[in-house]
Amino acid sequence: MRLPLQNLWAAETLPEDMPIALLPFSQYSLTLLFGLLVTGAAVGGILSRALRLSRRGFWMLFATLLVTQLVTVAQSAVVVNEGLREGTDSTIYLAVVAATCGLSFLAGVLALVLIARAPRAGALIGLTISAVAAGIWVGGLFQPLWLVGGDVITTLLGLTPWIAPILTGIAIAWAGLNTVGRVLAAVGSVALVWIAPALMTAVMSAVGSRLRSPREMVDYALGIFPQALLIPELAWRPIIATVLAAAIAMTVKWMLRRRARAS
Repeated sequence: MRLPLQNLWAAETLPEDMPIALLPFSQYSLTLLFGLLVTGAAVGGILSRALRLSRRGFWMLFATLLVTQLVTVAQSAVVVNEGLREGTDSTIYLAVVAATCGLSFLAGVLALVLIARAPRAGALIGLTISAVAAGIWVGGLFQPLWLVGGDVITTLLGLTPWIAPILTGIAIAWAGLNTVGRVLAAVGSVALVWIAPALMTAVMSAVGSRLRSPREMVDYALGIFPQALLIPELAWRPIIATVLAAAIAMTVKWMLRRRARAS
């Protein structure tokens, strides 16, 4: 739980001497922050729906998520703010990372509410947001092991980009395609799985470019985004994988129903 090394830290500090932080606040961990905050909220939503929590139970779960994540973000922001050197660069840096946490928190809340309370079409959108976050979460889980080395870990990390399409395909099969709303939600889910990696690439490229002006960072991200979105070898993989996963899952679902009726 040591805070990652910071480029704008006021004093030279060894990694093991960095302060304790509940979140890995860093410009290099923006996607990981999204994965951590949204995945936690999604698990709550899935449990709420699976256990069929009452309205009171759901709002207790929601309040727990709200308090836990706000405290987590606030503690990490305070720790980073206390250690950064003074200056505009530090202010912009902290604002960008905190804003990322805020947007991730809102995305997690949206996923939680949709999964737990919405009809299946809405829940599908929430599950798709969660699937994108889950892929990042798993990648973050294996990242420390990758630093140690090993072919198995390297192979597992290479498979993490497929987690979101596969989970989204399974979610599409669960929701079904027997209403207009569910079909539209399925199309939206495929689009989300396609757009999310390009968006993350653009954001990480802009933040990693160390541009001083927020406007320059936004302009840089807007320039990278369409390029990452339309590269054929990157664009088609999540789309095809999601459709194939949905088709396989729906086939398995149909076979299980047929077997149940036969018995």
